Amino acid sequence: MNKVWLVTGASSGFGRAITRAAVAAGDVVVGAARRPEALDDLTAAHPDQVEALRLDVTDTAAIEGAVRDVLARHGRIDVLVNNAGRTHVGAVEETTDEELRDLFDLHFFGPAALVRAVLPQMRERRSGAIVQMSSVGGQLSFAGFGAYSGTKFALEGLSEALADEVREFGVKVLIVEPGAFRTSLFEAGRAGVSADSGIYPTVGGTRAFLAGGHGSQPGDPDKAAAVILAALEAGRTPLRLPLGEDSTGAVLAHLDQVREDVVAWEKESGATAFDA
Repeated sequence: MNKVWLVTGASSGFGRAITRAAVAAGDVVVGAARRPEALDDLTAAHPDQVEALRLDVTDTAAIEGAVRDVLARHGRIDVLVNNAGRTHVGAVEETTDEELRDLFDLHFFGPAALVRAVLPQMRERRSGAIVQMSSVGGQLSFAGFGAYSGTKFALEGLSEALADEVREFGVKVLIVEPGAFRTSLFEAGRAGVSADSGIYPTVGGTRAFLAGGHGSQPGDPDKAAAVILAALEAGRTPLRLPLGEDSTGAVLAHLDQVREDVVAWEKESGATAFDA
């Protein structure tokens, strides 16, 4: 049986690539976007397989009704892809509460609301998959990416617990951690940027990387989408899927560093129990 997908942020980048890959596999995709008209070319080319849905994932009050409408039309949602997002650069000291809250609404609270909305019917059918589009920044962080990584770390923690909860109901959870892919993430006007205090030169380097990175990223979103679909179909779907040589290399190096720190202080850390 062909699957029914609900993909947020489907109008561009990974969302569009995943939509195209699912359609090529013969599946049906409900593509959610703030501007659904950006999907007109796909709905026109595949009228029986692609449906556009107007949805701002930060409007959590609208999510339950949107999911209910999709279920009424298609009977089920087999795969939820929480993909909508944007980047943000700024030192922790420079980033305002409003900027943090806006980013968490987009990357954490919206996806959490969508999971709550789709999960009951997946659990009842004992089948389904939830794809959380995180980032290499969900495993590690660096100067200027504190706010962005904070939201992705939170999403990954939620998703790891979710995977443990829904496994017995036949529902898969896949956390995707891309590196630099040629999407609109670094595009001027789409990236969030905190006011530059000029205090932190390390953040200045990150700002320069972001400003000059659009259009030259090595990763191909279509190839990434193919790997995501393959991971979902695998007999053992991984919990985490880094994508791109930059991501896999950075994650492995970070894990080595974490292990080194833990082992270096293992004796002292373990000697913190009450004396017998």
